[in-house]
Amino acid sequence: MNADLIKKIIEGALMAAGKSLDLTQLEGLFDDLERPQRDQLKVALEEIDKDCCGRGFELKQTASGYRFQVQQELAQWVNRLWDEKPKRYSRAMLETLSLIAYRQPLTRGDIELVRGVAVSSEIIKTLQEREWIRVVGYRDVPGKPALFATTKQFLDYFNLKSLDDLPALGEIKDLTELDPALELSLAQGVISPEEGDKDRLQLTRISTPDESVLDVQTEIDGQVKPLQDKDNGSNNE
Repeated sequence: MNADLIKKIIEGALMAAGKSLDLTQLEGLFDDLERPQRDQLKVALEEIDKDCCGRGFELKQTASGYRFQVQQELAQWVNRLWDEKPKRYSRAMLETLSLIAYRQPLTRGDIELVRGVAVSSEIIKTLQEREWIRVVGYRDVPGKPALFATTKQFLDYFNLKSLDDLPALGEIKDLTELDPALELSLAQGVISPEEGDKDRLQLTRISTPDESVLDVQTEIDGQVKPLQDKDNGSNNE
């Protein structure tokens, strides 16, 4: 099969799917006799990516594969196709999601210790319903609390290929574009409002004891990370 046809088939599949397709799914478009090598698929994807340059959409690689999406700088115009305004998430929900993303796996108690307030069951429920977080195990302490971690859907939503693509902690506000009014300054620890600035939060370090964990999967969608800062390790002790 010639390269141009392979490219057209992949383009058509990505347009029709409306979601990310990985290489295995793209291989499944072809029968055994005509199936191209995986390297040929990658070359076709690279060419499609180049073809998108300067256009209103792009080929984006996420944790789940490849997809077409509108260029981000055009969002303010394209969003007018929908009458419903994007949902704005609460400060508490975004803080909770940010803590899980950077410190996973975490229990609800861990999050409450850092935030200094109780975590609403509705927040956890909403994050799970959106499939941004999931239970990956249980901590071996009394009550065996559930450990939460992010999912591939979380990575896909925020256009990330892996947790390594998360911005440094100093850039955490990039994660809150759904609510531009929210500003976070995230370092590890306990939340307290800065004096004279009620809208900005400051987190200070907490100690994390060496705790054993029951039934934790060895991989969190392939993205298991230790409890550590991403800000070039500058906050690690």
